[in-house]
Amino acid sequence: MRLLRLAAACLLATAAMSPAFASPANPQNGVDYVTLAQPQPVQTTGKKVEVIEFFMYHCPVCNGLEPGFEEWVKKQGDRIQVRRIHMPYAGANDPEAHLYLTLEALGRLDDMHEKVFNAVHKQRIRLNKDDAIIDWVSKNGIDRTTFLNAWNSFGVQARLRGLNRIIENYKVDSVPTIIVDGKYMTSPGMVHESTKTNNPQEMYQGALQIADALVAKAAATK
Repeated sequence: MRLLRLAAACLLATAAMSPAFASPANPQNGVDYVTLAQPQPVQTTGKKVEVIEFFMYHCPVCNGLEPGFEEWVKKQGDRIQVRRIHMPYAGANDPEAHLYLTLEALGRLDDMHEKVFNAVHKQRIRLNKDDAIIDWVSKNGIDRTTFLNAWNSFGVQARLRGLNRIIENYKVDSVPTIIVDGKYMTSPGMVHESTKTNNPQEMYQGALQIADALVAKAAATK
């Protein structure tokens, strides 16, 4: 995951933080974003634009992007419909991806998603093994039996096994990556490549500005 390593390294940069950042006024295909060779079906109808964020809980760049992405989603309002897909970093049975899908199945992402990021990146709790995850959630507001029932359910297991196929379909090889309308892809890593900035906040802001333009571009075709 070359871009993930690249962007993570940028988090260690000591460049001064700038107060504002402007990505290209007209993002260029192949530079600021790419168009998928094979567009993927979306789960929206009407004029809503689908936005997918591919991420991983232990990824420092995903953690850095998360607050800005949440604000961006709120500003978009009902123009978009958001999906998140956890990259199965450790393979078909990736514990973190399993955790995300279980929280989603339980309808607990609203109160637990940020809590997981905080546990991993602020409290330095390693949630990379099944037993550690099950123990942690049982101490953080979810009944152990309820969680295990969802964790072991056919639906969650089937979706977990299907993640690698989804990753292949979208040709995602790094996180965080943002897909707009099933056909446009951008990321903080691409902003780094196109602008040569080593400032993490500039990369995050740039990726979201480009996503703005891509949502507008997709909406114009609805």
